[in-house]
Amino acid sequence: MVLNKKKNNKQKEKPAANNPKISRESGKNKKTKTEKALTFITWATIFLTWYIVTKLGIFTPTLLPGPARVWNAFLRILENGYNGVPLWLHLGASFKRLFVALFFAIFTAVPLGLLSGYFDKVEAVIDSVVEFYRPLPPLAYYTLLVLWFGIDDTSKQILLFLAGFAPIYIACVSAVRKLNQDFVLSARSLGAAQKDVFFKIVLPASLPEIFTGIRTAFGVAYTTLVSSEMVAATSGIGWMVLDASNFLKSDVIFVGIIIMGITGVIIDAGLRFLERKIIFWKGHV
Repeated sequence: MVLNKKKNNKQKEKPAANNPKISRESGKNKKTKTEKALTFITWATIFLTWYIVTKLGIFTPTLLPGPARVWNAFLRILENGYNGVPLWLHLGASFKRLFVALFFAIFTAVPLGLLSGYFDKVEAVIDSVVEFYRPLPPLAYYTLLVLWFGIDDTSKQILLFLAGFAPIYIACVSAVRKLNQDFVLSARSLGAAQKDVFFKIVLPASLPEIFTGIRTAFGVAYTTLVSSEMVAATSGIGWMVLDASNFLKSDVIFVGIIIMGITGVIIDAGLRFLERKIIFWKGHV
């Protein structure tokens, strides 16, 4: 009996040690640590190269300011603002334009995209319009928006809305098209109504790709935001960079670019966090 118990314990312990799921998870954790180390090394190399190049004087400080000069410019802007306007007001103006536009883009593109993927007649009405303006550079028709709506936030928000709408719409259509039709047919054979099929099968199955489209839209809209602020604006991070370039304030330009990059990373990280919380089944089915 004792020998049998020992054998049973060994048999229980052995699968746990050789469990492929556990091995994959531990390998994934190791890989994550390796990736973090590589990311840190990459950015450390970039900053070290930047420091060395500026120390050697290959470029003049006007063209390429050193890290210390850029840091001092950031502290100065943080304390006194830029042109008498606090930094948080510039950020607030930019983020207000961005989030208002993307709010409306998400809540119009998602239902229209899902309906277009689900119903061919809806796609026939909307898809050609989206495909027509999607390849156009946003600044190409921004001039018209300024003429129609003025240089205030309205024209910028409409521009950002159009820039963010297309990626979300296309992601939604693609998500519905990739849906396994066996799920839909099985639900219908069990007597599920069209509405139930849409909200309980189509929408949940499409959510992972919808979030990918939203993340893409944020990137496109953020790029467009900076460009629009450089064309016609009196506030915002993009305007601050443009105004600094007019007076050859390269340290302020670097500050603006770094702020744009960091805030972009933070926004994307926030979207990834929401995706993990909302679509908790992703990667487990």
